[in-house]
Amino acid sequence: MQIYLPIAEVSVNALLLLGLGGVVGILSGMFGVGGGFLMTPLLFFIGIPPTIAVATEANQIVASSVSGALAHFRRRSLDILMGLILVAGGVIGAAIGVQVFALLKAAGQVDTLVRIGYVVLLGIIGSLMLIESVRAIRRTHQDSTPLRKLHQHNWIHGLPFKIKFRSSGLYISAIPPLLIGAMVGVLAAIMGVGGGFIMVPAMIYILGMPTKVVIGTSLFQITFVTAFTTVLHATTNQTVDIALAFLLFLGGVVGAQIGARLGVKLPAEQLRVFLAIIVIGVCGKLAMDLLLQPSELYSLGDRL
Repeated sequence: MQIYLPIAEVSVNALLLLGLGGVVGILSGMFGVGGGFLMTPLLFFIGIPPTIAVATEANQIVASSVSGALAHFRRRSLDILMGLILVAGGVIGAAIGVQVFALLKAAGQVDTLVRIGYVVLLGIIGSLMLIESVRAIRRTHQDSTPLRKLHQHNWIHGLPFKIKFRSSGLYISAIPPLLIGAMVGVLAAIMGVGGGFIMVPAMIYILGMPTKVVIGTSLFQITFVTAFTTVLHATTNQTVDIALAFLLFLGGVVGAQIGARLGVKLPAEQLRVFLAIIVIGVCGKLAMDLLLQPSELYSLGDRL
């Protein structure tokens, strides 16, 4: 069933979009990841322009993050004050990222930059995920594993503008959360990802937040920053395709429910190895598309 996407200006199979949303939703439910870093390159593969894929995927991430953030809020596993500071940094980073995105779009370089960025990003994520998963599997076969402190006091705790975060049990400077939020905001604007795969480890290992409040606080930040990013993309670059976002969201909601049930029944570490292989495979496909000679060596465009 073909459907025309007015903003993307391409016709695609609606069932294919529902299927992609479902597959990424299953992965999200199984592994607890947003899925934006996989969905956006998959949209490239079916012919969606990178400019549209990036902005529209940010819109889908908003919908998928709201329910998770609300659930953590009800369980009181969310640090609102920390989340607000992360949001403030994220808004600044997103505003910068959208302007950079607009400049690159005007120069005709945004598609190439986004693809290269995803090759680097997925390569790093997939490799680190694979290494950590293999190490975890090896540790499970050992009789005992020495405990390691996740966080120790360092130079970050000597920075000024300290604030007491009661929900996290921390008394640290507001500068590191602002910088982490800003970095994630730039990624959300330029690459269409929520940034949880960067923010969660940063909150644990750099800020020293307890794990029980990290996921909820991350989802809180992602919800507001990606919503802000979507609005900026829609008003500045006109690259948000609502029809595309709706179909992806519909498939993702169903897939996430299936994935959540599968994730409980299947072994966690082996699943992470599987996800790492998928991420590395997508990275390899993107790299090949960039390096191999295209089938058509010309393009149509206006001559000045």
